[in-house]
Amino acid sequence: MHGANYRTGNGQPYTRKEFIKGKPQIKIAKFSGGGKRDADYDYCVQLCSNEKIQIRHMAIESARLAANKAIETVAGETGYFSSLRIYPHILLRENKMIATAGADRLQEGMRGAFGKAISLAARVNRGQILMEAFVKKEHLEVAKKAMHNAAVKLPLTPTIKVISLKPASVKS
Repeated sequence: MHGANYRTGNGQPYTRKEFIKGKPQIKIAKFSGGGKRDADYDYCVQLCSNEKIQIRHMAIESARLAANKAIETVAGETGYFSSLRIYPHILLRENKMIATAGADRLQEGMRGAFGKAISLAARVNRGQILMEAFVKKEHLEVAKKAMHNAAVKLPLTPTIKVISLKPASVKS
């Protein structure tokens, strides 16, 4: 199974996990990290999608860990706030086929090919925010680098946006 097989979201998403035996556990440990959300931050650094794609939950968790670790080493545990803005609720299935010699008596081909649940994914639209980090002015460059580190872990080339949360001071 390759991740490239599941990048495009074709057809109706299969999300009814309550009817599935042996459904996979979500790999994302936390959806928010750092200090408090309502603290006095200067900037919001966002990671936005440039394309419509499906992202598997292992890639989302890997990106979250990379970004949080990079910011936390500089800003400390309470010097930032980060949150994931996507949730992997789409179930991915695979009809496993054996590709070795003598496997012809073990597999059924396309008979009963609904497959087993193997992973979870999040469908992301163009321009959607994947994750964001709120930081103070002195940690802005670190947050940008952290979002770039997170972008490397994802199967797309996202855009990093910086939004100022404080109004610009007027000089007279």
